[in-house]
Amino acid sequence: MSWSTLAAVMLGAAFLVAGGSKVAAGPAWAAQARELGAPGFVVPILPWVEIAVGAALITSVGQVVAAVVAAVLLLAFTALIVGRLAQGRHPPCACFGAWSATPIGWRHVARNAVLIALAVVVLAG
Repeated sequence: MSWSTLAAVMLGAAFLVAGGSKVAAGPAWAAQARELGAPGFVVPILPWVEIAVGAALITSVGQVVAAVVAAVLLLAFTALIVGRLAQGRHPPCACFGAWSATPIGWRHVARNAVLIALAVVVLAG
């Protein structure tokens, strides 16, 4: 298995878990996302986009496009988190539904940096 394939599977799994856990959390996740500052129009569609991106990465169907979308989403998520931290706010992450109810912190930025690096490996492969 190549590094690119391994990175795609790892990144795809993260996106599948993130999207699936948001769907499973239902209205609780939507409330957390709004508290974090996610734009209202994004909240109902984000879990499904994450699931689609994760599936595309794992199955290699449209993998390059999926890796670009993943990187863009992760950069947007990171900017949102950094913005809240700069304001001194620490709402729940809402990143992985009920699994991530802990307040945001710099560890979330570091995790996203690792996921962005995986997207770069996929694109370089």
